[in-house]
Amino acid sequence: MSRIYLGRHVYGFGAIFLGVITLTWRHSNTWQQIGPLKVTHPEVLVYIAAAIELFGGIVIQWPPARRIGALSLGSIYFVFALLSLPLIVASPLTYDGWGNFFEQFSLVSGALVVYGATSPAKHKGAPRFARIGYMSFGVCVVSFAVEQLVYLSVTANLVPKWIPPGQMFWAVTTTIAFALAAIAILFGRAALLASRLLTAMLIGFGLLVWLPIVISNPHKLFNWTESAETLAIAGAAWIVTDFLAQNRRNALVTP
Repeated sequence: MSRIYLGRHVYGFGAIFLGVITLTWRHSNTWQQIGPLKVTHPEVLVYIAAAIELFGGIVIQWPPARRIGALSLGSIYFVFALLSLPLIVASPLTYDGWGNFFEQFSLVSGALVVYGATSPAKHKGAPRFARIGYMSFGVCVVSFAVEQLVYLSVTANLVPKWIPPGQMFWAVTTTIAFALAAIAILFGRAALLASRLLTAMLIGFGLLVWLPIVISNPHKLFNWTESAETLAIAGAAWIVTDFLAQNRRNALVTP
């Protein structure tokens, strides 16, 4: 009986979500990296990015074309990761630029894993692509922990007040969880369990943090983009989980 792996589907839906948001709002601020660029018609770049996201998000759902979808999405997220570099160079001691870079690169990592893990067996470089994506995602999770630690009070304010025992408790707990997940993924110790818990935590962020924020203030573009990006990153974490689960399954059935 074949297993159903949902990571790339969630990842793709996150991309579709971002593309729809861009076309709905028709504003260059949909993509924070495009905003600072001094171009005559930034909306053209935004629409190109939205088209790639919609194309990649749809195509990655279809097994025969999932590598094309992964390549499309990985390429556009890599471009946006690179567009975060000027902010890092301008203010290297401010973690916001680093955080933006690694958030985008976590999506690149998910695309690399899909591309490598679904390549034909005769493709010699396929396992390498998947492994690079896997390890780079672990590095990105380190950044998630650091970013929450640096902006701990901001993180705490995002936690719904009705969740006991308190906002700061969950800010600290999730920061520690990110750190432990990063260690597990990078060093291969209980990596599958860690990636599953990480995926669940990210989905929880979307449902418990960003969904209520969007409902309470649906006219703020930032709320929608953060919700969509959280979904896409959760999809990337799920892809890593599927990759580890598939490797374990293959190891068990191989004589």
